This record gives sequence, structure tokens and C-alpha cells, in this order.
Amino acid sequence: MTTNTEASPQPSGLWQNWRGLSGWNYYFLIKFGLLWYGYLNFHPLANLVFMAFLLFPLPEGRLRRWRNWLALPIGFALFYHDTWLPGLNSILSQGSQLAGFTSDYLLDLANRFINWQMIGAVFVLLVAYLFVSQWVRITPFVVAAMVWLNVLTIAGPAFSLAPEAATNTAGTGAAAPAADGGGAQAAASGDIPAQTEAPTSKNLSAWLDTFYASEQQRQTAFPASLPADAQPFDLLVINICSLAWSDIDSIGLSNHPLWSHFDILFKNFNSATAYSGPASIRLLRASCGQPSHKALYSPAGQQCYLFDNLAKLGFKSELIMDHSGVFGNYLDGLRKYAGLQAPLMSQSGIGHELTSFDGEPIYNDQQVLQRWLDAQEKDDGGRTATFFNLIPLHDGNRFIGQSKTADYKTRAQTLFDQLNNFLNALEKSGRKVMVVIVPEHGAALVGDKMQMSGLRDIPSPGITHVPVGIKFVGMKTPHQGAELTVDAPSSFLALSELVARTADGKIFTQDNVDWNALVKGLPQSAAVSENDNAIVIQYQGKPYIRLNGGDWVPYPH
Repeated sequence: MTTNTEASPQPSGLWQNWRGLSGWNYYFLIKFGLLWYGYLNFHPLANLVFMAFLLFPLPEGRLRRWRNWLALPIGFALFYHDTWLPGLNSILSQGSQLAGFTSDYLLDLANRFINWQMIGAVFVLLVAYLFVSQWVRITPFVVAAMVWLNVLTIAGPAFSLAPEAATNTAGTGAAAPAADGGGAQAAASGDIPAQTEAPTSKNLSAWLDTFYASEQQRQTAFPASLPADAQPFDLLVINICSLAWSDIDSIGLSNHPLWSHFDILFKNFNSATAYSGPASIRLLRASCGQPSHKALYSPAGQQCYLFDNLAKLGFKSELIMDHSGVFGNYLDGLRKYAGLQAPLMSQSGIGHELTSFDGEPIYNDQQVLQRWLDAQEKDDGGRTATFFNLIPLHDGNRFIGQSKTADYKTRAQTLFDQLNNFLNALEKSGRKVMVVIVPEHGAALVGDKMQMSGLRDIPSPGITHVPVGIKFVGMKTPHQGAELTVDAPSSFLALSELVARTADGKIFTQDNVDWNALVKGLPQSAAVSENDNAIVIQYQGKPYIRLNGGDWVPYPH
């Protein structure tokens, strides 16, 4: 009897060391709330392991104290890992650029990052937790919820706990290709890999691999030479930073007179990235299919460089900008990765009303364009291909003498007016010019559950769905009536094809132009957008995202 009495307490020693989650309950409750409303890229298994680490019974003493201290950095790192915030690689890659921001702009970004409504909700949750925990043990409910979340994800792709939301909204620009919007666009068969498999993480990765393999086989067929009766003209490519359809809608400038100038308007164009350097490289490599982000920084085939293809046909390459191109090594990137070696047109004597986010002047765009036009008129009779990059709409730009970021709508109104005035002046000049306006990416004026306003680490549909317009100036028979709309999913290869189709310049002197034939069968491109650590794709009409090489999840709305 004595032996039995002494042995009985030993197996219960371990159970006496069980403790609840204590304050960590509040930590997980915050996560559950954020997950419910779609603000987290939640990793159920990692959180379950962390919870088991916190619950594992340890005796009073050094081990328990070590665990308590070790849990703090682990919990912080796991919370950050569960958010949509930029990954460590992205932060390190952008760190040098952040150092170039002015202190006023950094303060503005910090103030924008703070969500006071969310802070209030977190405070209310804290009070509710402290109040209820006086009478109810919270730990069993939190553990049960965590186990349930892990059970949900065993069978396949990630689930959204929030009520199902419509994915094809105007704000996201994620609508499926519309039907023919003006008799202009005939579907191009075989351009986009089939999307027939279920959207599991494995299938989405396989489809993306198929997409990139398919894109490597595509390129624009430029003529080997121009015919004897070819007509000289100028190609002017205007590459605007920070302008998407969602931005235009949010500031109410979709009816600005600028948009009535265009002969052709792409309504479903994907810029494929959310950053300036990669966007311009993609544009200048438009003559081949869409490469991955990593491939942008490796040499491409000579046939991929749009301006090189034009140079072989007698077009002189030119470069103009309304900024220095120093920030982010933008100009160096054009030289090294986009094959654009033309000297930068002088900016001497051009005025400026805006100062950029890094403190440098942004030159008046109408004056820059007028200087370009004056130079063209002095060298009449030749063919030129000009790349013009302009940044007045970039986040953080301000008017001279002010520390606060200038209102985006005011800057957009000014830029649209300047471009509109330039097109009017161009028409009066009588020059033959093909004007292509194509933004780099959007400004992210309207944030979402993944990113605050102004943040572009993730190339969301609202950022990469951009307006692209084509205007032929100086035609014998100008286009009449409303613009032709291209509603099929398009990207840079379609622009390269349009340039190739008009490279002989005969469109400017024809008595009758078959506009429908001009845009018929343009290459279509799947909506795949990529930054360094984030990829967003449209699959079966819905957006999906992969961060830092992880699993695919539905893009939250």
C-alpha cells in the first residue's frame, strides 16, 4: 500500500505544469479578427506549432523563463510573416532607395501607415478580452479555433473566412476580357495557356511555368527593310509613372478631353509590374513575349528590343525625361537592361513647379515636349523613335516650397491638360507622329486589404490595369468617330505588333485606312504581374497571389 501511495503522484507531475496561453490569447484573437476581414496571409500550421510551443508544460524555473523571452521575437516575426507587408528581401532591396526619400515624405508614409480605426478596434478587443477572461477560460476556445483552421487547410488550397466577395470590380481592374467593344478586336487563338485545372497551389504554379515557357516562343516579326514608298514619321512613346484606371476613376478624370484624342484605346492592358524600372524595361523589350521579373536583368535576344528593331529600319533613337533618372539607377537600368543608349535630351532652361519625393526637380512636361517638337522640325524628313519618361504623378511629389505631398488630382489635371495641349499643337504642326501613351503602373491611390494607399510592393490588379492610348497625328485620312477599343487582355507585345504593322508609315498617306484590320488579331497576353517577391495572376477570372515563393492564395477583396 505504501508503494502505491508514493507512486501515484509521479505521472501527474507533468500535468501540474500545464498553463493556459495567458496574454497570448489576445495575440491570437487579434490574428483571428484580421483573418476574418482578409487582412492576413495566415499560415495555420506555423501558428499551431507556435501555440504548441507556448502550451508545452514546463516546470517553474529557468526553462519557462527562457521560453517566455524567446516567444516574444518569435511571435513578432510570425505576426509579420502572416501579414501582407513586404518581405525581408524586398525591404533590403529597397533600403537604399528609402535612404533617398526626403524626411517629409518618410513622415507622410509613416502617418499613412497608421490606421486609427484598426487601432481603436484592437483596443476594444483588448478591453473585451480582459473583461470576459475574469469569468471564462479563453485558452480552450482559442486552441479549438486554431485546430479548426488547420483542419480547413488540410484538403487543399487556402480558404477565405470572410464572406465571398465579387472579384471583378472596377477598382481592381480584374474584369475578364470583355466582348468586342467596337468591332475592333478579334480573338487571337492560342496566345494564353488554357486554365482548365482546379486553382490549387500546385496547378497555379504549373500554369505559371507553362505561361513563361509559352511567352519565350513569342516575338514580333518586323520587316527586314522598308519599301521604297515608305513614309517617314516619328514614334513618340510617353511612359507615365503612376497612372492606372483605378486612379483615374478615383479622381473623376475619366472624361478629360485627353482621352478623346486617341484613335485606339486599350481597355484591358496589363503593365505586368508595379515598379518603374521593371515597367520601362518591359516596354522597351516589348518585341518578345513577357519574361519573368528575374529574366529582366539578364540579356535578351536582340530581336526583343523594340527600339533596336526600329533602328534597323532607319529610326533614330531619342530619349527625353522630366527628371534626372538618378533615383533607383533608373537611367542606368535603361542603358544596361533595355538597350536604350540614346543621349538624354538637355533639360537646361526648362522650368519646374514640382519637386520629387527625393528632392530633385521635375521639369515642366509641356516645355519638355515642346523642346522635342522644335528639335524634330529642325530635322525634318527623318524617322525617329523617342522614349519619354515622366514622373509628376509619383507618390510624394510636392509643389516647390511645400513639405506636404501635392494633391494627386491637381497634378493629374495639370498633366492631362499639358498632354492635351501638346497633342493639339502636334496636330497644328502637320508632322506625322505616332503617339503611344502607356503608363508604367498605377499610383495605388485606393489601398486594399493587402496594401495601404501608395504602397506598390504587390502588383495588384488595381495597380497594373493601366490605360494605353494610340494617336496617329498628321494623317491624310484621320480616324473619325469614337476611338476603337481593344478589350482583349493585352500587354506590351500588342504594342510592338502595332508599331511593326505601321512601321512603313503608309497609314499616314492612305486615302482609306482599315482600322479594324489594323487592330485585328493583336497578340493577347494573360494577366501575370510580378515584382521581386510577389506574383499576381488572373486564373479562371479571379486573381491569385504568391508571396516570397510560398503557396498561392486568392487575392483578398
